[in-house]
Amino acid sequence: MAAHTRYPPELRERAVRLYQDADPKPTIKHLASQLGVHPEALRNWIRQNRAEHDDTRDRPSIAVLEENRQLKKENTELRQINEILKSASAYFAQELDSTQRRS
Repeated sequence: MAAHTRYPPELRERAVRLYQDADPKPTIKHLASQLGVHPEALRNWIRQNRAEHDDTRDRPSIAVLEENRQLKKENTELRQINEILKSASAYFAQELDSTQRRS
């Protein structure tokens, strides 16, 4: 399997602009071969650009993806804190119970 290639942002922008400005629209496969990029990469760039600028619901915007990533991280941290608090509560309840038995 070929290694993952990272294309420069300028190439991405140019490829998307060429596709958008073309009339009639070329096939993605044909335009990708002209630019020397993988067709799926070009297709993803076009879809992402539409999500960013046309407010389509095809793909989430980069801002939404970043917010989701942050929220998942925060959720994980809060779950860990909750588990710690549950353990501490159980420990102190047990200590209180054993102290009351001794009295």
